[in-house]
Amino acid sequence: KFVDHSSMSHVDANYNLHELLNEWADFQIGGSYRVYSLNSDGTIFTDYDGNINYNEYGAYAQLSKKFSDDRLKFTGSVRYDKAQNFDGSFSPRVAMVYAAGADKNHIFRASYQTGFRNPTTQDQYIGLDLGQAILVGSAPDNLDRFTSKPLAVSTSTVVPGYPYGSQIVGANTVTLSGRAAYENAYTYSSVLAFSAAAQSGDPTAPLLLEKSTAEYVRPEGISAYELGYRGKVGEFNIDLSGYYNQYDGFIATKTVIAPKYGEIGNPNNFSIIALVNSDYQPFQIYTNSLADISSYGGSIGVSTKVGKFDIGANYTYAKFDFDQTTDPDYDAGFNTPEHKAKLSVGSEDLFKNFGFGVN
Repeated sequence: KFVDHSSMSHVDANYNLHELLNEWADFQIGGSYRVYSLNSDGTIFTDYDGNINYNEYGAYAQLSKKFSDDRLKFTGSVRYDKAQNFDGSFSPRVAMVYAAGADKNHIFRASYQTGFRNPTTQDQYIGLDLGQAILVGSAPDNLDRFTSKPLAVSTSTVVPGYPYGSQIVGANTVTLSGRAAYENAYTYSSVLAFSAAAQSGDPTAPLLLEKSTAEYVRPEGISAYELGYRGKVGEFNIDLSGYYNQYDGFIATKTVIAPKYGEIGNPNNFSIIALVNSDYQPFQIYTNSLADISSYGGSIGVSTKVGKFDIGANYTYAKFDFDQTTDPDYDAGFNTPEHKAKLSVGSEDLFKNFGFGVN
């Protein structure tokens, strides 16, 4: 069974220097520190010999200032974050909000933000055999710590000089390290093409094989643009927004095929022989896509009050833009529905001590 006694300790602090600046502007500074302690007894992570501990920390500063009779509000901020296994990242952000109309009830907003997503504990330290494939995280120390269970092979001949695993002399089993998945594996799509060509007797089938060049997972970056409006038109409250996100290094998984013996590119072709003999192991690895990936969308919401009833409707559109042909082995894991719609009706006080809401 799975055992998971993992824990996280987190501390953060924030201070607003508003009064120190004689209320000229809001200026906030803050920071945080977090420690992860992975403890699954080796059933999920590669913590076979004890807990895996790693940390991350960050700090930020934010300035907010109002202008033009408090109609225009500017907000700018910058944040720095550093995780133990990755380089530090700066993420600046800026936003403008303007209140139009005699009653300041038409609010226009625009923002540009940058951000990033650190790889999760699973992306870095998982080591889990699912049967059809082995999940292995890409933290460098994780690759050396992970060793597969004995895997059956069709030969008991020891292949010399194989640095990604070992074979018991005279036995038809091998074990693979995590490095086999990242440093000695073929792309899944090329193995499918090779198998189809080999079955048809095509002598050039080996030329279709491609070595996987997937790199260790790194933080995912994003640049986000948003425009919006919220206001009251007659008896209706209206909320509109639109956004565009450009990703750098979108994090997801790829399936690769590691031969159980034979180093890819070695002239002895043991790795190709392993494929022909079905002596290979699928791995699911965590990496970043090199493809151009973006998402965009928008929403519109309208609400009003009719007698005692509050009535509202909204619609959200979310589109993920990714050309699968540019990275065929990549599974984006973007699970947001393209279309969402919601209707609501309710009343806080339909009659004494009774209200309701339906969505």
